[in-house]
Amino acid sequence: MGTIRPGTCGALALCLVLSAAANPGFVVRITQAGLDYAHQQGITILEKELIQLKLPDISGDLRLRRLGKVNYELSRLDLHSFHLPYSRISLVPNVGLQVSISNAFASVNGNWRVKFHFIRDHGSFDLRVENIYIKINVSLGRDASGKPTIYTSDCSTRVSKVWAHFSGKLGWLYNLFYSAVGSRFQKILEGKVCDAVERSVRRELQPYLWTLPVTSKIDDKVGIDYALVAPPTATAQSLDVELKGEFFSLAHRSAVPFSPLPLALPPDHDRMVYFGASSYFFNTAGFVYYADGLLVFEITDSVIPKDVEFHLTTSTFSAFIPQLEEMYPNASMKLRLSAPSAPFLSIGPGGLSLTPVVDIQAYAILPDTRLAPLFLLSLTGNVSAVINMTSSHITGNLTVGRMKLSLKHSDVGTFQVRMLQSIMNIYASNILLPRLNGENLLGDGGAGAAAAQVAAFEQAQLASSAPAAKPAG
Repeated sequence: MGTIRPGTCGALALCLVLSAAANPGFVVRITQAGLDYAHQQGITILEKELIQLKLPDISGDLRLRRLGKVNYELSRLDLHSFHLPYSRISLVPNVGLQVSISNAFASVNGNWRVKFHFIRDHGSFDLRVENIYIKINVSLGRDASGKPTIYTSDCSTRVSKVWAHFSGKLGWLYNLFYSAVGSRFQKILEGKVCDAVERSVRRELQPYLWTLPVTSKIDDKVGIDYALVAPPTATAQSLDVELKGEFFSLAHRSAVPFSPLPLALPPDHDRMVYFGASSYFFNTAGFVYYADGLLVFEITDSVIPKDVEFHLTTSTFSAFIPQLEEMYPNASMKLRLSAPSAPFLSIGPGGLSLTPVVDIQAYAILPDTRLAPLFLLSLTGNVSAVINMTSSHITGNLTVGRMKLSLKHSDVGTFQVRMLQSIMNIYASNILLPRLNGENLLGDGGAGAAAAQVAAFEQAQLASSAPAAKPAG
């Protein structure tokens, strides 16, 4: 798919249709272990649905030797228990999921009535159904809005054993031909179970999936789109879900000027869940924040840590720019950092890499709080990070290459930036980086981190590189 540039789509709808065929920016892989962990919730819902089955009355005529024609009726059938003790969910390649239930059992009670010749009688009965086998195939897809869809593509039920006990004066009579009654009940129950399964998927599961949002707000300026770009893909080992993974402006959404590259996860299936993010995921964030003018940061002396022997004043900078002390003696300063272009992040087997370009505009803060422009510097450098995951934390190790400063404009006359550049590199390598790398920069991953592993690779890089070593944990 070619590059989409701002302004090339006549309408937002057209942009969305075109981008729907794009590669994902984010991928989630759920393995068999993950499905095993999650499917018990679905079985609990199915049990609740089955216990609500409404069974019809059963009536008919039978001819018994020596008794002749017997008219019977079973009414007020109450299914008061339905247990699914053994179940398994498995992947069906290119289709979806299969749920297999074995050795299920149910209990039913109700009333009976019989009539033959001039004899009439009635009573109650207890019926137990055992060795129920249920097989359900569900297919997964996506709708036009990118939300997941699910429907029952196949369902079969087999009941192997039915036994009953009838009370009353003629209970012995019913016990003689319960097998005939049981076979009718068996067929009714087999049909009702699949009806309940389809109804549960249609009424419970699919409406829930429709409520899932495909966008969410990151803050009051930016949101993220995680709609499906393709139906979930089932293989013999995992269920892969491809998401758009695109940041967008809440004020004015437009297409980003680049497209996602193919993204693939490593061939691992040891964990329950894997996540994969391409550079597209991060770079759309950088593009949107830049386009909305949000990549601007201001630094004053008040934000510098108290234990750092550096103050953002003209007196400090007069060591590099002597004329500052003469023009603005002992004045506080403000630095405004901004990005002249959207930052671009690359992801590879070695980690994350970024080559930032930052404009640094320096001001002197006058006694009446007005700002006097001093100089404009350009900062370039190389930043890389390696992300690791343990059982409870996501951690990172940051590396910063040598930073370079250049003077773009000065309101205080020319000066050399070489000494300022050297001091800045010493501060970054000896003070700033050890502090950052000594902390858990990415926060607590929670208990769920034990079942997840971050894997972010560009397909083009994977084609020529061996898979990265798997993080410990």
